[in-house]
Amino acid sequence: MNAEKLQELVKQATVKVNNPYIGSDGNVVLDCWEEQLSIELLADLIVKDCASICEINGRSYKHSFTPAKARLAESTSIYCGQLIKKHFGVEE
Repeated sequence: MNAEKLQELVKQATVKVNNPYIGSDGNVVLDCWEEQLSIELLADLIVKDCASICEINGRSYKHSFTPAKARLAESTSIYCGQLIKKHFGVEE
């Protein structure tokens, strides 16, 4: 597993949330921000990253085949990326 890539995605999926609490003096502390990992956002980023591999791979065929085969390979790869996103319910 690519630890660097995973750390990058975790960093992008970390969000700041306000966690109010009751202090020892009984007063509510409203301005208490902390960072939390959004599992949903992390999953979304992983799916998008996987789909982009298909799409990037498809574009690399441009100069490998005849123009017709290159278009077919490109559109098939892009469609594959769209299917992955659709399967996991990820929007563009």
